[in-house]
Amino acid sequence: MGRVPVQAQRLSTLNELLAGFLASKRSVATRDAYRADLQSWVLWCDGAGVEVLAAGIHHADVYLRALADPHLGGDPRTGRVLAPSSIGRRASAIHGFYRYAARQPAVTGSPFTGALRPATDDESMTSGLSPDEVRALIRAARTDSPRSEALITLLALNGLRISEAVASRIEDLDTDRGHRVLRVRRKGGKRAKIPLTPAAIRSLNASIVGRTSGPAFATSTGKALDRSEAWRLLRRLAKNAGIPGAERISPHSMRHTYATTALDAGVPLRDVQDSMGHTDPRTTRLYDRSRDNLDRNATYAVAAVLADD
Repeated sequence: MGRVPVQAQRLSTLNELLAGFLASKRSVATRDAYRADLQSWVLWCDGAGVEVLAAGIHHADVYLRALADPHLGGDPRTGRVLAPSSIGRRASAIHGFYRYAARQPAVTGSPFTGALRPATDDESMTSGLSPDEVRALIRAARTDSPRSEALITLLALNGLRISEAVASRIEDLDTDRGHRVLRVRRKGGKRAKIPLTPAAIRSLNASIVGRTSGPAFATSTGKALDRSEAWRLLRRLAKNAGIPGAERISPHSMRHTYATTALDAGVPLRDVQDSMGHTDPRTTRLYDRSRDNLDRNATYAVAAVLADD
């Protein structure tokens, strides 16, 4: 007697699809970010009386326009207006959910296919730090605590994303062909080995002294330092270091500084791309353009010509 074919299980309800989509993401940081993006879209749909799985492109267009317009409410979760780059990232996240749902198949397609996304700037608008400011920041971190020095040194010398740094564990420290390395998980769940300089090794050893496992950057309770705490720590240290505009400095400022400093030192663009974990070289080029636009701007030449004798 032949075997009876088994019907493959499919997800059909909105909650099932949302949970399944988030579970398909390897990175905790990615899951958290996508969860917030999807909550915003679900809230907007609820307020507009729209079934999420029946939304059309006209709904997507209005939602994306609302995110950029305070008169239309901004982000349903926070009431804040989002930057074009943030809106584009959110549209990509929600579009990814619908593509997942179409594979079930619970929908026929994504309403965000062809939706009108705002134009984004062609360069990174994050402010970077000068070498002297980075040195001052590291000195302030050294005065603060071994953990602060280890975190700031790692961000400055390795250009890690803050999510990569705070997720690192003592067990991720290793040796590879004579190099001391830190294994990190990049965007998309990709693993990478990050070489550690003597300064980074010294500061990390001082930070984890007496511990053989657990978070590389731990709180007093033993839990991993989270991104919000790391953000506040960085700004406090920047203020202590006397860096102008300390209240605007973010973890990405350190990543921006790493990229421009490497390019200024003559490191090939491809090597900077690899070290930062960029899949697309155009992402790395944003830092290159912002660097050249300031140093080689025609303003300085015009000012020299028009200067009083």
